[in-house]
Amino acid sequence: MRIGFFNSIETWGGGEKWHFESAVHFAKLGHDVYFFGSKNSKLETKLLEFPAITYIEVHLTNLSFLNPVKRCYLTSTFEKLQIEVVLINNPRDLKIAAYAAHSAGVPRIIYRRGSAIPIKNTFLNQRIFGNYITDVLANSYATRETILANNPQLFPKEKIRVIYNPIDFQKFDQLVYKKIVPDCKDDSLIIGNLARLAPQKNQKFLIDLSVELTRLQIKHQIYITGKGELESELKTYNIEKGTDKNVHFLGFTDSPRSFLVDIDIFILSSLWEGFGYVLAEASLAEKPIIAFNNSSNPELVKDNISGFLTEVNSIPQIVEKIKKLQDIKLRKEMGTAGRKFILKSFDKNIIYKNLEDYILNN
Repeated sequence: MRIGFFNSIETWGGGEKWHFESAVHFAKLGHDVYFFGSKNSKLETKLLEFPAITYIEVHLTNLSFLNPVKRCYLTSTFEKLQIEVVLINNPRDLKIAAYAAHSAGVPRIIYRRGSAIPIKNTFLNQRIFGNYITDVLANSYATRETILANNPQLFPKEKIRVIYNPIDFQKFDQLVYKKIVPDCKDDSLIIGNLARLAPQKNQKFLIDLSVELTRLQIKHQIYITGKGELESELKTYNIEKGTDKNVHFLGFTDSPRSFLVDIDIFILSSLWEGFGYVLAEASLAEKPIIAFNNSSNPELVKDNISGFLTEVNSIPQIVEKIKKLQDIKLRKEMGTAGRKFILKSFDKNIIYKNLEDYILNN
């Protein structure tokens, strides 16, 4: 089959990880795989290692769908390559790629939705979902529920399929360990957060949490790993709050397993997640988790078993859970339970088989 993956995001996130790994998987199965992406993006860099995948550079902005030259170029490219199914990643791409694929007569046009945020009920979205898209693939049940939240008639619910993100347990376990978090000289709890420094990820909350932990004389060190547009703002806020001796920014890491191994507790402060890869990775590293009881988090964290779920931005509730997790035995029990749950629920082989059936046989 001739399969097109369309993702023009230049940075790296969960959606990019899914598109990259899925493209590689189908290429290894012997299908003709074409990847439409931005020049010099993280995706292009990684896909250069796989010559069996044809990478096609596209330069898109939010208004590219209004450009007839770009629309015609994509339409003719889809026609020339005889693409049979195209998977589109994000709203910016959707505006132009769905139209072009429809104009080219691509039989299946799949919008892969990875964010648990309601889709805006605009005229443009009504046109796209009503005329161009044939299927929607959601990465969690929470994501599926948000798709039609603003307009139940936007798209047939029976054509929205949930397939979780596959997780390669063996690959994760075999990642080479290199120490990232410095050793503590006292018995401070080592709390970790691994995410882009962006509004969605809500790391300012962790600084406020540190203020309260300090007030309560709970020894702690919080390490935040990631890069993003809020880096300067967060570091300034950290200094203003006087928490810079307890909250540390480690920058981007290409060794997430090492970071997770080094910490005692993983806290996800995100305001929403489509599918929290990092929650699964924290459990694979056998770390207890504290996260908000929102979006897809309850699908990855078993409350009171592998971690704790709290109200959004509730510092008192999270402090209460941190106090409980001062117990080393409880941390170990929850970490062990979390790994067992992830191994059982997100097996790569089972999920890829479901994805193959979905793409190849529908």
